[in-house]
Amino acid sequence: MNQEIAEIYGKRVRIRVCGLCWDGDSTLMVKHKMPGHDLWAPPGGGVEFGESLESALKREFLEETGLEIMPEKFLFGCEFIKDPLHAIELFFQVKKVSGELARGSDPETQIIEDVKYLSPDEILAIPKDSLHGIFKEFPNASVLRQLSGFYSI
Repeated sequence: MNQEIAEIYGKRVRIRVCGLCWDGDSTLMVKHKMPGHDLWAPPGGGVEFGESLESALKREFLEETGLEIMPEKFLFGCEFIKDPLHAIELFFQVKKVSGELARGSDPETQIIEDVKYLSPDEILAIPKDSLHGIFKEFPNASVLRQLSGFYSI
């Protein structure tokens, strides 16, 4: 793990919002260039103090994908604990409202390499260590539409 990431986010609980946006059976994913590996994950990021979940999700989507979205419903939550990181992630189903899909930026020290809709088969073809933990727990991305509850990843 990058020392800078550990220093910024380590040893405290971080709240993140993530949006699941679909085009047919394909899921919108962002490829982050991280030190030592790539990470494909749904768009999302940290909630700032005083910021609503909806505002944070809209901001993160616009920053990372160029899309304006509307959260439709809360789907599920998950928790990631791997010292020094501890994150609570809240996943929402979102709908594209406007904008053109484009590779954005991530001000949280990570470089975005790609943004695109991936089919369930394309997601399954990505090495597990390069996928967000929810896809390790539920490798069939189409299952995410039916999830509810809280998961440890």
